[in-house]
Amino acid sequence: MARKFSFKGGIHPPHSKKKTEHLTIEQFPAPQKVIVPLSQHIGAPAKPLVKKGDRVLAGQLIAESSGFVSAVVHSSISGTVQSVGPFPHPCGKKVISIEIENDGLNEMAVFSPLLNWRDAAQGELVQKIQAAGIVGMGGASFPTHVKLSPPSNKTIDTLIINGAECEPYLTADHRLMLERTEQLLTGILILKKILSAQKCFIGIEENKLDAIQAVTPLLKDQKYREIKFARLKVKYPQGGEKQLINAITGREVPSGGLPMDAGCVVQNIGTAVAVCDAVIHGVPLFERVVTVCGPVVKHPKNYLVRIGTPLRLLLEATETDLSAAKKVIMGGPMMGTTQSDLDAPVIKSTSGILVLDSVQPGVREHPCINCGHCVHACPVHLIPSRLAKFVEKENMEEAVEWNIMDCMECGSCTFVCPSKINLVHFIRLGKFRVQAMRAAKAPGK
Repeated sequence: MARKFSFKGGIHPPHSKKKTEHLTIEQFPAPQKVIVPLSQHIGAPAKPLVKKGDRVLAGQLIAESSGFVSAVVHSSISGTVQSVGPFPHPCGKKVISIEIENDGLNEMAVFSPLLNWRDAAQGELVQKIQAAGIVGMGGASFPTHVKLSPPSNKTIDTLIINGAECEPYLTADHRLMLERTEQLLTGILILKKILSAQKCFIGIEENKLDAIQAVTPLLKDQKYREIKFARLKVKYPQGGEKQLINAITGREVPSGGLPMDAGCVVQNIGTAVAVCDAVIHGVPLFERVVTVCGPVVKHPKNYLVRIGTPLRLLLEATETDLSAAKKVIMGGPMMGTTQSDLDAPVIKSTSGILVLDSVQPGVREHPCINCGHCVHACPVHLIPSRLAKFVEKENMEEAVEWNIMDCMECGSCTFVCPSKINLVHFIRLGKFRVQAMRAAKAPGK
């Protein structure tokens, strides 16, 4: 039996994937109107290139990046720009967005494929990916071209493709591995060429047997023999960058460091497919696969959705009983973001829409009993209970000393706490306070 890769810590929440893991991806109809935010990525918001009254095509550039750590934005439909201004965003506040009314023609911009990517320079490939507006599609939304441009003093020898999709309910990456296998592997080879990585792994959790059976036979083909398969144990958060690196290579990303500090770059399944689309076909990122599911979703689906589509339309199409819904989450139940406005749109990092009919009260029910469960579960080797106490007492200096900023906010500590303390809430609050404290001490303040 092949070696199974894993990491220390983690938890085993219910998978809850059975309702969608066997459903093929369906094209969701382009909506009558899209709201395309200029902030769909980590970094500076994009700058609009269009104004009210302009006609745009699907795939047309409508906003340019405003810095190196930024990403361009494209229209997802053809139609007329109705306005540029503040609209609801999945982050919970209003951000500057471009409102476009669909003309029903679905006219596409002219795309420029790179016909022979194997002979292209690395810089040319990075420019193609940057021009396509690709960001991390697993939820982090870090601009991909930045990840592919490590500093000259950082040597990247290993590329890891994250096929874990360890969050409960979500199956978008699973379906991509099954339905767009060759595009995925081609995208991986393009990423490997850009980084000049000596080693390349695709890690898939062993419960996704059909995805493993789809991918591994192709790795014997001469075209794809540079890619190695890593069978991952089923554990949450197996898909975390630092956890994948440790599981597959045995390396530790240093405290406060990045994967490149361990000689690695990690990319998501959806990102690799988008890279293939951008380079091979010249198609920018203006749609993505989204899982719509949950106990009150009558017809769960895996949809290919245009960026800017209001969440409400996806829930209506799946006949979701909103009267019974207690919480709507963008992403998974562990690290997703609760939505307060269903007019917020699908963005580049939207992997799923989860609708729950019951929620646990977010209150501290019992005092900490120092059982240590949270310590054993923490995948980054922190002491969550102690960090929560520091935050509660507003002792942020001590919290920093105990590496609060290393927390990935996976929620494993909260999941296992017998006292029902929302530890991840305290740590998230603490990180916010630390950032505010550092900003106040910054030069010029």
